[in-house]
Amino acid sequence: MVHRIVTIPGDGIGREVIPAAVRVLEATGLALEFVPAEAGWATFERLGTALPPETVEAARTCGVALFGAVSSPTRKVPGYRSPIVALRRELDLYANLRPARSVPVPGVRPGIDLLVVRENTEGLYAGRERREGDVAVAERVISRKASQRIGRLACRLAMRRRGRLTIVHKANILPETCGLFRDEVREVAQEFPGLEVDECLVDTMALRLVQTPEAFDVIVTTNLFGDILSDEAAALVGGLGLVPSGNIGDGAAVFEPVHGSAPDIAGRGIANPIAAILAAAMLLEHLGEECAAARVRRAVHRVLEGGPRTPDLGGSATTEEVTQAVIASMEDEAIGCKEAL
Repeated sequence: MVHRIVTIPGDGIGREVIPAAVRVLEATGLALEFVPAEAGWATFERLGTALPPETVEAARTCGVALFGAVSSPTRKVPGYRSPIVALRRELDLYANLRPARSVPVPGVRPGIDLLVVRENTEGLYAGRERREGDVAVAERVISRKASQRIGRLACRLAMRRRGRLTIVHKANILPETCGLFRDEVREVAQEFPGLEVDECLVDTMALRLVQTPEAFDVIVTTNLFGDILSDEAAALVGGLGLVPSGNIGDGAAVFEPVHGSAPDIAGRGIANPIAAILAAAMLLEHLGEECAAARVRRAVHRVLEGGPRTPDLGGSATTEEVTQAVIASMEDEAIGCKEAL
């Protein structure tokens, strides 16, 4: 079977790290076909839209995409809309998955292996903002349907891991919206015998993530809270240059590194490709290619442990050198397996 994968480099270093991740995917030896597509600020400047309909259709048809990073204007620009947010909406990618695992680089605390499951379609990111004279108003949208489906997915993922789920909310201050979210997730959790469920206020969770991140397995929360907490978790495991994410829906999925387009280093060949490579590993796992995904992750682990490393990790290696090292580690493992036979 040939897996068709849409590749959307985007802007800035996305155009460097996505090709690196594609090369790693090719090195798995799987039957893969890559379908190039575009999105981002440069696309908007050229076409007047940051997310062409052809890109959406390609992602919908193929079912999986690898997305890089996009540059966004610092001011409101008529007609511009974040392409990754728009893609999530168009494909109903209701879950954002952000794993945070300890890796062998200096300064990383050992023993962390958690997953933030973030509702990806509503909350304060629903886009309901307006001006009322001198007052700006944003509406926070929480629905029963969205809370149930993100809760059910989080429960399934927790049962595949260590069987612990933490619901993060602020129901003491936001009893209607956060209260609805918490109650609906707790209700669907009853469908999973043996699942250990607790809950935590978001401000307390921000503290506990720093103090005892090893204590957590799967964390499920609303859109804004998940955005903030997942970046905090990333800081505990080496930073945004090492952390992948997946946007998951019932019919499609888009995987991406969580870093930005980094215009300050774009074009210099020193961007860290690891987050994009690990996003590719998540994509493989989503396709059911668990063995290939594990092989990529093991190669990344060995490279992070022994080098080379890019400047953000204290090294001096280029994007190309790190990519080559990951591929070489994958090839060495394959040779070792054949020799063992």
